[in-house]
Amino acid sequence: MATIRFFAGAAEAAGHSTVSVEPAPTVARLLQQASEGNDVLEKVISRSLLLADGKKVLPTDSAASIDTLDVLPPFAGG
Repeated sequence: MATIRFFAGAAEAAGHSTVSVEPAPTVARLLQQASEGNDVLEKVISRSLLLADGKKVLPTDSAASIDTLDVLPPFAGG
C-alpha cells in the first residue's frame, strides 16, 4: 500500500488529507486510484507538485518503491 497525502486545496478537493491506495506501476496510476470520479481533484492534481518520499516525481515515473506521495497544489502568497 502507498499513502497519498493531500495538502491545502488538494485536501479540500479530496475531502480528506490522506488515502491509502494499492501498489501501481506509475505515479499517475496511484493518483488515478485516489481521484477516480472526482474531477475537481483531478484538476488540482494536474497543477500540483508531487513529492515521493520527499523527492520530486513526475506522473510518468515508476511508483514501485513509493511509500508516501505528497500532492502540493500551488500556494498563493509567499
